Amino acid sequence: MKYVKARLLYDGKTIRKDQYVSFDDKITSIDDKKPLNGDFIGEGIITPAFIDSHSHIGMVRSGEPSAEDESNEQMENLFPLVRAIDSVYMDDSAFAESVENGVLYSTVLPGSGNTLGGKASLIRNFKSNITDAFFMDIGIKMALGFNPRSTTSWKGTRPTTRMGAAALLRESFYSAQKAINLIKKGKKDIDEIEPLTEVFMDILRGKYKLMVHTHKEDDAEILISLKNEFGLKVVLNHGMDIHTLAAFRRIKENGIPIVYGPMDSLPYKVELKHESWRNVQFLMESGAKFSMMSDHPVILQRNIFLTMRHFLRFGMDRAEAISKLTSESAEILGINNLGQINPGFLASMVIWNDDPFALTSHPVKVIGEGNIVYEE
Repeated sequence: MKYVKARLLYDGKTIRKDQYVSFDDKITSIDDKKPLNGDFIGEGIITPAFIDSHSHIGMVRSGEPSAEDESNEQMENLFPLVRAIDSVYMDDSAFAESVENGVLYSTVLPGSGNTLGGKASLIRNFKSNITDAFFMDIGIKMALGFNPRSTTSWKGTRPTTRMGAAALLRESFYSAQKAINLIKKGKKDIDEIEPLTEVFMDILRGKYKLMVHTHKEDDAEILISLKNEFGLKVVLNHGMDIHTLAAFRRIKENGIPIVYGPMDSLPYKVELKHESWRNVQFLMESGAKFSMMSDHPVILQRNIFLTMRHFLRFGMDRAEAISKLTSESAEILGINNLGQINPGFLASMVIWNDDPFALTSHPVKVIGEGNIVYEE
């Protein structure tokens, strides 16, 4: 058994003072009394390890030319059999930088050049190969808006308009629903179904959530329409051009959580013409459930925590700010054993030298599932 002392413990939900956290690979207990035995690992202000809810780390790699970018597969437009982790290289130097800044988990997704781009994977940043790094599948990437209609030079059936992209998706869902009906009636066997249609059937049945690239308010309305028409499980990813309280409220009212970001990047396309850090005030006021992303390398994953300063400016308290990168990330992604420092959760945590919200603060030890994976 090991233990640490938290002068201040951000447990992913609340803040506690002067607590001892005991653990092996999981948290075993939290107490205000020092354990009678066990190995003392360190002391400081402690937070859960951070979870980046949307990134392309290991796919778009530090120090490699853009021709080596593997974030988009160009051979098909609807290609959900792609798995992001199959294009990850764990020797990307960005992983080590993320770990030393307390970001231990990445949701890695295919890019948004395809209308349906493949499976997202949660990975451990602190492992040396993709087999050990793989944690779980998160969902399937879908894209609305400008990006999927900007790739008409790629292979496959490509939409030139947003209505064309929505029509391709509806056609696939209609085909999948008909296949489900035929199987129920005994007129078809599952072995007669093409793999692409079978994936759409699984989406309709709720096996996969859709992680949907959506920036603009009217594209969010298309997402709401598709969700309600087909009963889909969806998570809006990005939302950086959403700039009114009413639009965020519509998203909340329709039960759609948001993976928000990347903040502090250049709004480099028309799809982002209303992007502003001030939009976070509307997001907060709407009450929509959200977590944060880096979209690495759009902003470097190691800097994701710094983006929380915008929310603090509009009155978010510190415990909630931590939760947007820990417990709420886990809840939105569907992970039941990460994001909190509480008994039964994996022992992934960060020991800071001082208040993590101070610019002079930094991690002195980072613990990944019970083992020290970085120390100063």
